[in-house]
Amino acid sequence: MVKLIKIMLDEGLISKDAISALVKSRPPKKISFSNLVAEGMIDLHTVEVFLAKKVREGVITLSHLEQIQGINLSPILELVAKELRIKYIDLDESDIDMHLFSKIPYKQLLKYNAMPIEETDLNILVAFEDALDMGAQEALQRLFPKKPIILGIAKPSQIRKYLQQLEISESVKGLVDDVRKDLTKSGGDDDDPTASPAVVKLIDVILRSSIVGKASDIHVEATEKNCVVRDRIDGMLKQSFIFDKDIFAPLASRLKLMSGLDIAEKRKPQDGRFSATVAGREFDFRISTLPTMYGESIVMRILDKSKVMIRLEDSGMSQENFTKLSRAIDVPYGIVLVTGPTGSGKTTTLYGALNAIRDPRDKIITVEDPVEYQMGGIQQVQVKADVGLSFAAALRSILRQDPDKIMIGEIRDQETLRIAIQAALTGHLVLSTLHTNDAISAINRILDMGIESYLVSGALVAVQAQRLVRKICQACKVETIPEERLVRDIRDLLPENPVFYTGEGCKECNHSGYTGREMISEVLVISDQLSRMIANGASKEELAKQAEEEGFKPMFADGVRKVMEGKTSIEEIYRVARE
Repeated sequence: MVKLIKIMLDEGLISKDAISALVKSRPPKKISFSNLVAEGMIDLHTVEVFLAKKVREGVITLSHLEQIQGINLSPILELVAKELRIKYIDLDESDIDMHLFSKIPYKQLLKYNAMPIEETDLNILVAFEDALDMGAQEALQRLFPKKPIILGIAKPSQIRKYLQQLEISESVKGLVDDVRKDLTKSGGDDDDPTASPAVVKLIDVILRSSIVGKASDIHVEATEKNCVVRDRIDGMLKQSFIFDKDIFAPLASRLKLMSGLDIAEKRKPQDGRFSATVAGREFDFRISTLPTMYGESIVMRILDKSKVMIRLEDSGMSQENFTKLSRAIDVPYGIVLVTGPTGSGKTTTLYGALNAIRDPRDKIITVEDPVEYQMGGIQQVQVKADVGLSFAAALRSILRQDPDKIMIGEIRDQETLRIAIQAALTGHLVLSTLHTNDAISAINRILDMGIESYLVSGALVAVQAQRLVRKICQACKVETIPEERLVRDIRDLLPENPVFYTGEGCKECNHSGYTGREMISEVLVISDQLSRMIANGASKEELAKQAEEEGFKPMFADGVRKVMEGKTSIEEIYRVARE
């Protein structure tokens, strides 16, 4: 960064006065390209053209630029590619041909940081970190004597990432070869799940890798040329394995067999589940298959049977929100909703709430799809749509069981919602989830589903909206000065002289800068005034204004509080909670 600023100063692209203005501002702003652009001191396109020129001249490397905060490498690479008349390749958007890797020693690719992408009848496309490195081009060309290499350029970090994934795939190469041998012996019958014992070992490696990596879901996908395995870790997808396309069919067939699904059915979605012991612990895997253009998409949700249930007070809620929700679930009757998108921890919060109010003197029944945690002293019902046991049907039967408290895994339709509200009005405490973006929107959603406003106002006790934000890795946590544009709109939420943190990236967090997740939330308690306003058909804006007067604090403000506590970064809060 210092070298680059000096070059820009020497060539008159920026002035010393501009640097001084950033440093002397209160609070002082970081000397970064984003802040220089935000303050109007330099033109973004001018900087990109300048940097592209310096890359072509060999003054600056792409790896150097990638380490500097605030620089978007993509437009610079596009300019470099245009000037050199080569192809810019975004590897995340490319379907890489895995067959090519069997023709090139892995050490050669690592040495030159190069990535073969695609082979045609006429040539081979290879992405290089340094498209000016003639030695690297000649070395790889010798490996393909019959076809010329077509040059491409890609982000160094992308090339390194995919080479690391290739190294992982290389470690299971023996298993992949065994799968092929087994298929050859069975006459190439992909649909015979007993044909390849090596597939079982390969699945075990995939499951073990995902669980060790603390994944919540495993995605096995067929693309045009490959079979890709990706893990969802802390809410973000990360590619873990990439195999040749011929591995997908036996892999999919074995997973279907394990889950009790129809192996021959590839035209319709299917749902199932299986259990497996991995690394000495027992896990349930909920599996879903979906037909796609190139085969199927298979997603496995990992459910840890031995997982200790999170208590509400340990979920990361602020003391204020914890107090509000605790009081809400302590009422004798009414409905309490937890809202948020898929994967925001709603079910975990419901279990925490059930754990808090569990009492031997009460009969507590839940209806779920699936039952994720098994709790003592609670009757848990698994939804089975194929035999007519839907949420609504189960709920009607539950009400004849004389329950005190009911938990509904998810309200999906008007029938379930109406029964839940009637149960809340007739002396039962009902806990459930709903898919809305914020707490106040839940009221409108209920009304839009056809429930009368006077029923809603009488039954609703509280609504909690929540998201999960990634926590900064403690092993590589450092102070940082964020970009001005991120701070500008939230100054009223910040204390005087705020301190921000970020994760630099290390082995502990797999170079992401984050490890683990924590909740941010907002809790809307339905007061008598809000209840009257709902019954009278008040608008969302009117309800929001009244809630704010009563002390309601939005989720984004709760997120900023966590930033100030050093638990997460301002970029993460904007990513997750900014509307």
